[in-house]
Amino acid sequence: MPVELTDEQIRRVLQGISVPPQPQIMVDLQMEQVMPEPDLRNIARLISQDPGLSGALLKTVNSSFFGLANRIASIRQAVNLLGCNSVINLINAQSIKGELSDDAIVTLNRFWDTAQDVAMASLTLAKRIGYPAPDEAYTLGLFHNCGIPLMVKRFPGYMSVLEEAYASASAETRVTDIENRALNTNHAVVGYFTAKSWNLPLHLCEVIANHHNALSLFSDDSGRDASLKTLLAILKMAEHICASHRVIGDQAEDHEWQAIAQLVLEYVGLSEYDFVSLKESIREMGVG
Repeated sequence: MPVELTDEQIRRVLQGISVPPQPQIMVDLQMEQVMPEPDLRNIARLISQDPGLSGALLKTVNSSFFGLANRIASIRQAVNLLGCNSVINLINAQSIKGELSDDAIVTLNRFWDTAQDVAMASLTLAKRIGYPAPDEAYTLGLFHNCGIPLMVKRFPGYMSVLEEAYASASAETRVTDIENRALNTNHAVVGYFTAKSWNLPLHLCEVIANHHNALSLFSDDSGRDASLKTLLAILKMAEHICASHRVIGDQAEDHEWQAIAQLVLEYVGLSEYDFVSLKESIREMGVG
């Protein structure tokens, strides 16, 4: 049976994990975003003050997904292309890096590489299946594993535990069950608190908390949490398309997807053939 943690256990474990506060530039950008007409020039000015943020922004717009004829070197051009919401998402992702040592960042290269891919795949899937807020799917894809860097920082050898978790995933065992057994917490719980600290929408925080609990959620036939289930379905499809089991879990087979695939596809109304076609078209875009 899945191991559920009490609130007190979660609080006790999290005492040793530094959840990064919302960065000041993020606060400034959110203030800009709520203006009737956000000033993209001001947004570009704020980002250009930070080399890491500038680099992350340019790397994104110059990726194969955008298919630009010429590489962009202008922060202002990049901001105009991405828009306020995507820029804010990137800044949150970059703020996690600032909390880590150089050694931890090297360890987590595969995490950074896959986060953007899963975000892009989630955005594309949301549009294809008609989800009304595709930007939410992008945000979820980008931050669903935001607890992993903090687990790496807190627990030496964490990636070995995570690899074992992916190897053990099945209809009876969740990825997070192995983490709970070894560490008394897991990256989904830590990710939930991190996302809450950034003031991400609560329903996205809930999906992050449950993103390895798909079998239980999709086995529930009630109409509750329809939006949560749809976002979770999009995320699990995106993770499979981007081979998170291989990139993060170092596994040749996606054991978790094998356990949930039928339920997920049935929920969103896709046949296996439809999904294979979708997967191929998304990968042709350079995602995954």
